[in-house]
Amino acid sequence: MTKFKILETHCNEMHFRLNIIKTEPNTRFEINPAFNRTVKKIKELPKRRIIELSLRIESTEKEPKPFDIVLNMSSTIDLEEELWLVDDEKEFIREATRMLFPYLRQTVTSLTATAMISPLMLPPIDGGTLFPEDRKPE
Repeated sequence: MTKFKILETHCNEMHFRLNIIKTEPNTRFEINPAFNRTVKKIKELPKRRIIELSLRIESTEKEPKPFDIVLNMSSTIDLEEELWLVDDEKEFIREATRMLFPYLRQTVTSLTATAMISPLMLPPIDGGTLFPEDRKPE
């Protein structure tokens, strides 16, 4: 297992918009966040990576939602040693995502609570399996 240290984590973009939609009382909405991840290598610092996690929840005409959220967070991470093997890089990315996902979850909850609506709490899933390429075949 690759050892690494998170140097900083911050939010690059945080956007919330309340949508006014007509619904019946007690209408339940299906909220399916779209997640994305980008990993950047720093050429001058071969043991440094920047991982960006983003989430989008957007209302459409076909699937209206009571709000839109766009959230983008990034973390700067230093590896203990350079990674030479593709499998080691994949394992590192999976483990780093596993560590960073709870911060994304909490930010979504805080953002919706601050907007004075019922807080949206994403389920506590294993961030290391959030993306299909990270799931190990069964």
